[in-house]
Amino acid sequence: MKKFLLFTLMALPLSMLAQNQEATPVPVAAVVTSSAPTFGYLSYSAMIETMPDYAFAHKQYLQLEEKYAAETKRVEDEFNAKYEAFLEGQRDFPPTILKKRQTELQELLEKNIAFKAESKRLLADAETTLMKPLREKLSKVLATIGEQMNLMFIINTDNDACPYINPKQGVDLTGIATRMINEL
Repeated sequence: MKKFLLFTLMALPLSMLAQNQEATPVPVAAVVTSSAPTFGYLSYSAMIETMPDYAFAHKQYLQLEEKYAAETKRVEDEFNAKYEAFLEGQRDFPPTILKKRQTELQELLEKNIAFKAESKRLLADAETTLMKPLREKLSKVLATIGEQMNLMFIINTDNDACPYINPKQGVDLTGIATRMINEL
């Protein structure tokens, strides 16, 4: 599938030339062996981490994460203290008090589980919000680079999405993008 897609992308300029009646014929070898890079590549996440604003955004995220972790620890300690008190006194409690305490512990446990789930969701939202301006800035820089270098596309190499890239056919945009971001 990948080979077919790559072949299609490489053949696209040829088909466009064939459809244009005014264009002069270009030898296939000239198109395929062109020394100009046709695509760019870089690690999107590595670029985000090198941006000057990343340290500030990451620090804000870590502070928020720390606050949620502290609150989670506090409610866990509160639950554990109540549970220990319940275990110590359960032999002496009348059945109605025992049932009431069990219900209280169950409700507290459910609230703690809900809080953990909500805090994970809120942290994910906060990360998205904090990183959005960085992602937008990087996208604008990459669009500018792509247009200036006349690239067909730019590949994000994160998560081993592209295990091999022929440096003769593509260009590593890391240095160029870093310079442009630092100039902004």
